[in-house]
Amino acid sequence: MIQMNVPAAEWDAIMASYSPHDMQAMFAHMNALNNDLTAAGEWVDGQGLGGPSLVKTVRAGSDGRPRVTDGPAWAGHILAGYWVVDVKSEERALEIAARASACPGPGGKPGSDPVEVHPIPGAPTAA
Repeated sequence: MIQMNVPAAEWDAIMASYSPHDMQAMFAHMNALNNDLTAAGEWVDGQGLGGPSLVKTVRAGSDGRPRVTDGPAWAGHILAGYWVVDVKSEERALEIAARASACPGPGGKPGSDPVEVHPIPGAPTAA
């Protein structure tokens, strides 16, 4: 799984810094990446996600019922989007992550935002 994270406290400021043209460039970049992954047969799933104001955190109460609070569970970064890909090598996953990181930001400059790559094991990992 390849994921992009954004500082939760900065989400609104980051989103406000994109002009309509910048947003179009960002979406064009991500759509091209998604289309290329699909054409290569590597796409499994992916999605851009909303900001911290849309997040609900759920914990089981003592009675087993959901205890819901607004916002992320922990301060820090929030998952902004992800791709689940089926690739032949770690190197290919890293290439995809670098392309996601190069997504244009405000003013059209590549964002170079950190992108994490998480292998998904075929079987549960041992403790």
